Amino acid sequence: MNTWKRYDLLKQSIKHYSSCPRLESVHIVWSEPDPPSDNLLKFLHHVVKSKSKDGRYVKLRFDINKEDSLNNRFKEIKDLETDAVFSIDDDVIFPCSTVEFAFDVWQSAPDTMVGFVPRVHWVDSMEGNDNKFIYGGWWSVWWTGTYSMVLSKAAFFHKKYFNIYTNEMPSSIREYVTKNRNCEDIAMSFLVANATGAPPIWVKGKIFEIGSTGISSLGGHSERRTECVNRFAAVYGRMPLVSTSVKAVDSRNIWFW
Repeated sequence: MNTWKRYDLLKQSIKHYSSCPRLESVHIVWSEPDPPSDNLLKFLHHVVKSKSKDGRYVKLRFDINKEDSLNNRFKEIKDLETDAVFSIDDDVIFPCSTVEFAFDVWQSAPDTMVGFVPRVHWVDSMEGNDNKFIYGGWWSVWWTGTYSMVLSKAAFFHKKYFNIYTNEMPSSIREYVTKNRNCEDIAMSFLVANATGAPPIWVKGKIFEIGSTGISSLGGHSERRTECVNRFAAVYGRMPLVSTSVKAVDSRNIWFW
């Protein structure tokens, strides 16, 4: 879970996800200049312990980082016992049943990113060549019915991608992310697509966004994201993202599917 100085949201999210029955551990990516307070530590450990029932014990870890970089959310976790990682922001909540369904989908394609927040790219026809692209947000996905990324604010992926992101992905991409404080999620989408040659899988789910501000709320967000897509494609020497129109839906929860 990625967090930044939103302790009430962090408490609310940890309290919720700790109750999910198939959770093994919670790792909080901490990049603030000061360490977590004793009161925060005490509260979160108490919450996690109170949710650990029927012989199930959920571990809680703070991954403390000296540098404030969005790349920190993809640093390798040495004591991670599961192959599956659910990457989530502190201001996003899904019902446990929805997360478990996404986990089941991920198990059917464990090399793929499986997530709830789709985004798309397409060739910029105005530029007159196939090497310039445009980043599209949710309304572009809704309008076209296609997507080529799922954002890491709410997505499953294999833990091996932590190591690839930190140690094998071109360092210029990590440097760009740190400098511009944006696009680590796009970088991970590029990495996984480059490794698999396959599209991600979008899972339909009810999302509750309990926060109000973030990078995406700033002006010029789409333009900066478009710049990231083009910069990363140039680094890879091609466009690795693969578009698809497939959506995973839990048919137990709907009348028509």
